[in-house]
Amino acid sequence: MTENTALLVMDVQQGIMNRVTDPGYLPRVVRAIDAARRAGIPVLYVVVGFRPGHPETTRRNRTFGALPAGVFTPEDPGAAVHPDVEPRPGDILITKRRISAFAGSDLELVLRARGIDHLVLAGVATSGVVLSTLRQAADLDYRLTVLTDGCYDPDPEVHRVLTEKVFPRQADVVTVEKWASAPA
Repeated sequence: MTENTALLVMDVQQGIMNRVTDPGYLPRVVRAIDAARRAGIPVLYVVVGFRPGHPETTRRNRTFGALPAGVFTPEDPGAAVHPDVEPRPGDILITKRRISAFAGSDLELVLRARGIDHLVLAGVATSGVVLSTLRQAADLDYRLTVLTDGCYDPDPEVHRVLTEKVFPRQADVVTVEKWASAPA
């Protein structure tokens, strides 16, 4: 049933997308978003973001502690969602402070308020936000679908292992085309 489903488009931001080398990636994500909208499935954009000065980070965090000042803050153009998949009125923007979409965000509150219990995941990187979000969402008892070609990782072998061997233990793993033909 689609009424309890949401599509999460994660970390598809200007400063992250400039590292994506697959020219077909964004068109596939657009296809997933269009299919979700046609089916009445809410689209939630999850972005990494910090306050000016990064008070949410620490040098102990290898991922975020070394970021240059100003990166992924409201003033940073790289923090914006890529214009090819730009949110529309009615879409929900979730700002996270760590790798998982749940970490430091109000995602779970938004999902509970809307009665959503099935998450469809797309994003960059497969080994980052997708993996971390999938693991946490599974522990929170969400039903999960991963759009294998709606995810991207700079290491194709890591992407393959995760989507073929790890994710199927906790999620349905399908292509954007298959999901878009009957989103649920």
